[in-house]
Amino acid sequence: MSSSAPLNRNRASLLHKVRYALRNPGKVGPYLRRSARDLGLRLRHRDHVSYYRAVMAADTARDPKAAVGSRNEERWLELGRMQFDYLVGHGLRPGHRLLEIGCGNLRAGWRFIDHLDAGGYYGIDISPDILISAKETLAARGLQHKLPHLTLVRDLTFDFLPEGHFDVVHAHSVFSHSPLEVIDECLAHVERVLAPGGFFDFTFDRTEGAEHHVLREDFYYRTETLVALAEKHGLHARFMEDWEELPHGQSKIRVTVPERS
Repeated sequence: MSSSAPLNRNRASLLHKVRYALRNPGKVGPYLRRSARDLGLRLRHRDHVSYYRAVMAADTARDPKAAVGSRNEERWLELGRMQFDYLVGHGLRPGHRLLEIGCGNLRAGWRFIDHLDAGGYYGIDISPDILISAKETLAARGLQHKLPHLTLVRDLTFDFLPEGHFDVVHAHSVFSHSPLEVIDECLAHVERVLAPGGFFDFTFDRTEGAEHHVLREDFYYRTETLVALAEKHGLHARFMEDWEELPHGQSKIRVTVPERS
């Protein structure tokens, strides 16, 4: 995401869609099918969580790895390794407790589970279908003895989790599929579950042009919008420049709780 053209592109505009179709005629059919699916799901599921849960059910039925944004096994492993190495490089230790929002089928989660002490990993997701796949990943990796928590949720209030419990909260490719009110809900409640000195890392699809979404599945935000949203809830947020050096396609913000005087 380093070049200016992609960061200013409005993928929801008619001009972009026409140009994209002319350059990629083979993708027109899949896009039209996705659009038809989107329309049907939006008619049946008015709130975003129910809608995206249905999206994940359909995508997971076809390919659990593709459902979490990995085109093949190699890329699934690569993206999981990238997330894991980054957090370990930023101080994630075996004795820490980690909450992964949108844990999916444990693309990065199985590595976190293996790294952390037993019971140190807590994964949540809105999709029951992808959590079944997560349990299969856990068994395939032989990590049952680590006693990870895998929990289905319908919001991001974390009301069932203990106060000040998690050293690290992590959300990869969650806010890229979330409207602003879902992100706001998360930022309004994450401070309560963060341990003193802890941090919350999240990735997002960044734009430097108009903020937009594509089919209510892919959302593009300006950095300053999300930083301001965090600050509204009394949090400190900073753009992670070192993450930009990695081949991932999304940007990252780290949220911390300022020390109270």
